Amino acid sequence: MSRSAVHLTLPPRPPRRWSMPLFLLGTLLLAVASFVELGVVEWGRLFTWEAAQRMGRFLGEMSNPAREPAFLGRLAVATLETLAMSAVGTLLAALLGLLLALPASRVTGQLSGLWRKPTRWLLNVLRSIPELVWAALLLISAGLGPLAGTLALALHTSGVLGRLFAEAIENAPDGPAFALRAQGVRSGRVFLYATLPVALPQLLSYTLYRWENNIRAAAVLGVVGGGGLGQMLSFHMGLFHMRETGAILLATLVLVALVDLLSNLARRRLNP
Repeated sequence: MSRSAVHLTLPPRPPRRWSMPLFLLGTLLLAVASFVELGVVEWGRLFTWEAAQRMGRFLGEMSNPAREPAFLGRLAVATLETLAMSAVGTLLAALLGLLLALPASRVTGQLSGLWRKPTRWLLNVLRSIPELVWAALLLISAGLGPLAGTLALALHTSGVLGRLFAEAIENAPDGPAFALRAQGVRSGRVFLYATLPVALPQLLSYTLYRWENNIRAAAVLGVVGGGGLGQMLSFHMGLFHMRETGAILLATLVLVALVDLLSNLARRRLNP
């Protein structure tokens, strides 16, 4: 065998790819520049004696939460208001997200994909705007109170759930739906009797997970006047009422823990 033949049988040398090292280097430089710009590198301010005294005084006041009956009554009402905001907002978001997920998903046998891209753009817009921004915008029309906070949670969460629902519908097993379509069943009934029952446990799991997140979001919507625990927290922290602030934070932690527990139990029942 000649030398030229041996050279022809050798595999070609793979081209050098510099895209990944350059991407990692650019990410590292961006992270360093962000730390410098934000002043995070000035750690010395956190460990001064004056800062320790201030934090100790605040923590000491917060460790003795307010227990006056009048305040506890308002705190109970605000806790129930936060729970109701998160529950109603999540329910509205699940319904709207499911309606938007149908045209946004690519389903076998679907009549037309004309609305798929516009619907996905709408979902991107809904979830790209934070809850606080939605609440600030809705305060103009709905006014101060839990209504603006509930609608803000619903709009943002509908964008998140709509995208997740669309992915779950697209990834659902197509066997039952194919069997019904082979029998001449219409697309609407195929979705109700075949696709939806298969995807329903995953849809409910996504909804419960977002309910957990909405509890935390509802607790801070009071910064812009969205009602609930967040509004009380913003008021008392602004006046440096640390005992009341401690009680509000404790109520928030208990509420979040209870909702997390209930949600985890429900997901275990759905996915044994």
